[in-house]
Amino acid sequence: FLDKEFARAKRHSRPLACAMFDLDHFKRVNDDFGHLMGDYVLREVARIVTARVRQEEMFARYGGEEFAAVLPEVELEGALTFGEDVRRLIEEHRFVFEGNSVDVTVSVGVAMIDPSMTRAEALVLAADENLYRAKRAGRNRVVG
Repeated sequence: FLDKEFARAKRHSRPLACAMFDLDHFKRVNDDFGHLMGDYVLREVARIVTARVRQEEMFARYGGEEFAAVLPEVELEGALTFGEDVRRLIEEHRFVFEGNSVDVTVSVGVAMIDPSMTRAEALVLAADENLYRAKRAGRNRVVG
């Protein structure tokens, strides 16, 4: 999906954004409450974000507790809004599993395609770098 959208955006000089997000301190969820709680949190996060993603966008688990969204026809301001919506929705959600409640936050990095990028992986890398900037800046924030 990303390769196709990247090629389309480059060919037609159209905007394309990528958002990478990672659950903050997720290891603590597994360590404190067990892997069943961790699995529940991952599924709930996926459900919450899927409800926010438009039909023409793509959302997927990227690995571990990291997720990605590909946002065709979205400029930087829209990508930052998307990231903030996801961050807020997850922070405000009550995660309760088998009588245990856990607070969950996410850090989000967003990036836009730019003319110097020649491969889709460059867009993912740029979003991932912003994700790590968000984590270094204190977590539970959006950087783009």
